[in-house]
Amino acid sequence: MTDPRYAARGWPPDSRAPIGPYGEHDACGTGFIAHRDGVASQRVVALALEAVSRMAHRGASASDTSGDGAGLLTQLPQAFFARVAGEAGLRVPDGPLAVMMCFVPPDAAAAASAEALATSVCADDGIPVLGWRTVPVNPDALGPAARAAMPGIRQLILGRPADCTDDDAWERALYLARRAIEQRAEAQGLALYVCSSSCRTIVYKALLNGPHLGAFYPDLAAPDFASAIAVFHERYATNVLPRWELAQPFRLLAHNGEINTLWGNRNAMAMRAPLLTAPMFGARGDRVMHPMQRGGSDSTSLDNTLELLVRAGRSPVHAAMMCIPRAWERFPDIEPAVKAFYEYHQCLIEPWDGPAAIAYTDGQIAAVSLDRNGLRPCRYVIRDDGMVAAGSEVGIVDFDPAQVVETGKVAQGGVFVVDTVRRRVIKNLEAKREIATRKPYARWIAGHMATLPPSTHPEPLVVGSDALRAPQTALGYGHEDVRMILETMAATGADPVWSMGDDTAPPPLARHAPTVYGFLRQRFAQVTNPPLDSLRESLGMSLRMHLGRRGSPLLEQPTAARMLRVEHPVLLPDEMAALVDFPGYPAVTLDATWPAREGTVGLVRALDALCDKAERAVRRGKRLLIV
Repeated sequence: MTDPRYAARGWPPDSRAPIGPYGEHDACGTGFIAHRDGVASQRVVALALEAVSRMAHRGASASDTSGDGAGLLTQLPQAFFARVAGEAGLRVPDGPLAVMMCFVPPDAAAAASAEALATSVCADDGIPVLGWRTVPVNPDALGPAARAAMPGIRQLILGRPADCTDDDAWERALYLARRAIEQRAEAQGLALYVCSSSCRTIVYKALLNGPHLGAFYPDLAAPDFASAIAVFHERYATNVLPRWELAQPFRLLAHNGEINTLWGNRNAMAMRAPLLTAPMFGARGDRVMHPMQRGGSDSTSLDNTLELLVRAGRSPVHAAMMCIPRAWERFPDIEPAVKAFYEYHQCLIEPWDGPAAIAYTDGQIAAVSLDRNGLRPCRYVIRDDGMVAAGSEVGIVDFDPAQVVETGKVAQGGVFVVDTVRRRVIKNLEAKREIATRKPYARWIAGHMATLPPSTHPEPLVVGSDALRAPQTALGYGHEDVRMILETMAATGADPVWSMGDDTAPPPLARHAPTVYGFLRQRFAQVTNPPLDSLRESLGMSLRMHLGRRGSPLLEQPTAARMLRVEHPVLLPDEMAALVDFPGYPAVTLDATWPAREGTVGLVRALDALCDKAERAVRRGKRLLIV
């Protein structure tokens, strides 16, 4: 019998298919089909449907054939929507349209409330509302569990606001309207999800496997449903249960991989909410202060961040380079301008790190970016007529070998771009050089960034074992820690390697007081990835940090580089002394101790006092807080 906790989300608990004789499924499949010259056609959409159907082995399927999700992100076919809107009885003016693709509650009354909410927000924002269209679907293409959870699927047809002089402004207005709709729907408890809201692109996705996507959405087979770009995705859920709204692609991207730094990235975006302002958002900037969708996956959160950066004025490739930087510190062959780009943007936003291959589009370019370690593959094929296919593996579409002019793969940290406006295929270095030379990042860093000098400690930091025993005991070190960890590190110069699994009791339940490090555990995605650290993977990882007051990631200004560069997070005594008195970076030391006899009450009181002291110090102009 289905657990009601899962039934409420439309999925049985045993949602994984049995492992077959050929081993486990892989993690997600993604890519794009694009015509280099921007020639929109039904053929591009058909090829994308063919590609996603061949990714079925990368997705997950329940015993009832319900899939984890698949979809397409295409250019908005204007002629198609002008026709179907007219057939739906809507009065469509001459000129381009925008479409808001929505999942609404299946209950008629709740759906009416959701549609009224979306209509009201758009009207209040000055976006002409032309009317609603019910999207034709074939529920027989779904498995029983997915069909039971199927939302209503509706499209809101919109016109261009009078004050939007170009498509970028129109896209921004639609983004801000969607953010208001999401916030109000959440406050009212309405199950309204906006798949896409754009004058350039549209998303068709569902809780099914790739081979069934075309059968579920008859729109995708219409002769005038034409596009020059189609991003596709087949999902294998790893960190959240499958849900309709978590099928991909999202508004800009489709993602294959796992963001291992997810919790830190989300917390950092929440922390800098007051800084998420940009002039182009005007009086409605408060709508973007908390961009993360609640209950979303790692891919959702990455898409939320990428979309925010793009709507604030950056190009999609620029935003992707910010969020998924390549390893650059120890590569002498990387151009100085590209290195400066990466270091400047480290002052603004933390990398979204982990295995990642993202295919993305804004309706004008189609691109793929890979993580710094290249742990998710991507290959591409270019045909002599300008048709380009890029995806998680070869064989996603059948191109006649006689017509293929180039094949290749995207390297770790690489970018591959098809620009349909300029009719060009732009490869890794050229694409990065183009972005990195738009602003004088190297000059900004040279003029504002400082570096903490490395230690020149003349004496070895070694004391006798008798002197060490008391502080080791006080800090919770036992004989096992010294013999199996510290001695191994001293002898080999590397962390000891352990087998998977850890039967250590959680620190609050331990019989013996653990070290402070026992309370600090890294959080990773659920899938198994190779162990990575800065010693074994020195080319791909770095311990470099930047200390100081961070600026808004939505703005580019020279003063954002006013940071103190530190080459590693563990500071020796003379480095710590230099940090306290470093010119231009006033520091304050805050006491974090409290009387142990006061117990948890004293701890809470001390934490509140520490926060108050930190806030007062920052308001007085301190730039570094040493706890």
